[in-house]
Amino acid sequence: MTESEFLTLAENCISQVENIFELAFERDELDVECKRSGNVLEVEFVNNGSKIIINSQAPMQEMWMAAKSGGFHYKYDGASWRNTRDQTEFFDTLAKLAKQQAAA
Repeated sequence: MTESEFLTLAENCISQVENIFELAFERDELDVECKRSGNVLEVEFVNNGSKIIINSQAPMQEMWMAAKSGGFHYKYDGASWRNTRDQTEFFDTLAKLAKQQAAA
């Protein structure tokens, strides 16, 4: 994959995450604040101050996710972003982590 292709996919991923959390906030499903700076998206859970941070790493062509439970790296497999260790899907993991952190 070219750098340009990666940057497009990464931007789409970060925008999708931001839209998911903003919609959840609008629907009163989650009390979160999203802050975006370039290729870094910070999602703060207002009730407890915990954060999930998503960012792209162009040199490695990976998406990185950091949460209370740890850090995770994802590579695009042609259809979805997959964890480089256990092959779990990015958005499945994001949903689980958001649920955990919102409850904490």
